[in-house]
Amino acid sequence: MIGIVLAGGKGSRMKSTDEKLLLKFKEPIILHVAKAMTESKCFSKILFLTSPNSPKTKKILEENNYEIFDTKGLGYAEDLNGVLKSLDDSVFVTSGDLPLLDEEIIKKIVNLYDSSNHWTSILVTKKLLYSLGLSPSVDIEFDNQICSYTGISLINSKQISNLQNIEENYVIMDDKRIGFNVNTKQDYDLLSTT
Repeated sequence: MIGIVLAGGKGSRMKSTDEKLLLKFKEPIILHVAKAMTESKCFSKILFLTSPNSPKTKKILEENNYEIFDTKGLGYAEDLNGVLKSLDDSVFVTSGDLPLLDEEIIKKIVNLYDSSNHWTSILVTKKLLYSLGLSPSVDIEFDNQICSYTGISLINSKQISNLQNIEENYVIMDDKRIGFNVNTKQDYDLLSTT
């Protein structure tokens, strides 16, 4: 399995000139995610998708000897599609803004992988997010619950030629380690209370 960390977003909801993945939570958030991915020992390779939107993030990852995959920074679907086309393996995708991510939850999610599913997105319930003080930005109804995406997916890239018309499967996993992502300054301020 190949691990992919999305690390090239603009972070526009932060309303800051600083790159959001370099915000510190003991260490820059992106390095925390990188360490969790590495320590999980689940991946034959880990790729960090950077873009022109994240030059400082790219620099710190390169300084720490992480493998970079340059994207154009056009958006989540476009950037991810670009790398998936070049892979022929099972893939674990995560956003780089999950400061509580750890190797144990990664292993738990990887164990859910089923190659017969082209795409499985990991969800958390809105109830969990509210309990953490977070305000979800995208709602999806699944299993009679209002949920939000975590930014984590399990993908069979052998079965995908592009990201259009893909049947998506869902798994709800209410765990703050994957529910707490940093999108706004308020989210970052809340992080110190977790």
